[in-house]
Amino acid sequence: MLPHAIRIAALVPLLAGTVGIVTGADFLGEAAGPGTDSHLRALSALLCGVGSVALWCAADLEARSAVFGMLCGMVVFGGAARLLGIAMAERPPWPQMLVLGMELGVTPALWLWWRSRRRSARNREAELRAWLGID
Repeated sequence: MLPHAIRIAALVPLLAGTVGIVTGADFLGEAAGPGTDSHLRALSALLCGVGSVALWCAADLEARSAVFGMLCGMVVFGGAARLLGIAMAERPPWPQMLVLGMELGVTPALWLWWRSRRRSARNREAELRAWLGID
């Protein structure tokens, strides 16, 4: 179930990143110069990378757990930067507020779910070892 939830969540950065690459600053519906447009397209490519790595991690969470943990940390860090921007400037349009919810809500929830699942697996393994008398 968790891998499926990660795959669904990964669609957000994949789709938004792809649209950002193709449309540039027009994606935001605000006027921007060529420097801002270029910057947005590059960041959109990174967003596609985040979604792609999330899909890759979901395929084998056990083997890719360290990468998944770092990826979640990066996304939350981005959300914290977005929140700082709101505190220092002004509230962005509602689509960016939804993204903030993904960054500071959905991503930490997926990480906590993953940590809980890992802990449960380790406890089951320890119980089995104890029952078998293996140290």
